[in-house]
Amino acid sequence: MTRRGVLASLLLSQLRASRKRIVLVSGDDEYRSEEGLPQLAKILSTRHGFDCTVLYAIDPADGAIKPDLHTNIPGLEALDSADLMVMLLRFRDLPDRQMKHIVDYVESGRPIIGLRTATHAFDLKSSPTYARYSWKSKEWSGGFGRQVLGETWIDHHGRHGTQSTRGILAKGAEDHPILRGIRDGDIWGPTDVYEVRLPLGGDSRPLVLGEVLEGMHADDPPVRGKPNDPMLPIAWVKTYTGAQGKTARVFTTTMGASQDLLNEGVRRMIVNACYWALGMEARIPARSDVDLVGEYHPLPFGFGGYRKGVKPPAAQ
Repeated sequence: MTRRGVLASLLLSQLRASRKRIVLVSGDDEYRSEEGLPQLAKILSTRHGFDCTVLYAIDPADGAIKPDLHTNIPGLEALDSADLMVMLLRFRDLPDRQMKHIVDYVESGRPIIGLRTATHAFDLKSSPTYARYSWKSKEWSGGFGRQVLGETWIDHHGRHGTQSTRGILAKGAEDHPILRGIRDGDIWGPTDVYEVRLPLGGDSRPLVLGEVLEGMHADDPPVRGKPNDPMLPIAWVKTYTGAQGKTARVFTTTMGASQDLLNEGVRRMIVNACYWALGMEARIPARSDVDLVGEYHPLPFGFGGYRKGVKPPAAQ
């Protein structure tokens, strides 16, 4: 390599070392996180300069992505040096050697973003070491979901698959940095509103409320009566103080399925949340660039509907 090439390589290495590292952990068998999180990573890296790594549920037999395999997400050691963890997991039953990286990250007090089913990320049947992280934990009421993110799984609030969700900004939250460039109605997705108990856990602050719509289109009218009286939060912020005594910023949204990411408002909310979680809210522009990167045609949500035999790209 020439001297110029060596210098260019060193400069590139220094540049990458100065970039915030985001690890996006996928692993759900319904909402196509194996499609949505790679697109989110492309937006964060291409449009915003973050260093992103995406992890998947992998079948050890052939190395293919297998979202309905609950017991294996290789590569979680990437969290050891991550600045931010973004997760969309559902009922994972990971072995201790893998869970340890997640737990160590959470308890370090570094920031966390939870999407959709992250509220019920873990169902640890084989891990007494970290059993309290399970969604039904009695030792740690509501487990990781309620204690760290603000809520665990309770039920669907809108009718799953027939009633979609429009985002309405919570009163008093309009000026929050995560909502910069977002107005009432900008956020929409085909996934339904989840039930949450009010008030949410810890110091949670609702940012966006979910208006249940009569159908599966963004311009459908809202359902009358109880489902929208009151409307329930679909996005909120809180803090979590880990075992090491450091307090993390936490953002949770019950949106974030791969099809939800077709909506510009959903993408902008999550990208803005990454900046906020990292303490970089001053760098959120008036209207952050969240254009899709490359072709993006996510499959409909539903069990068993993932693309079979797909292997992770060699480099994220």
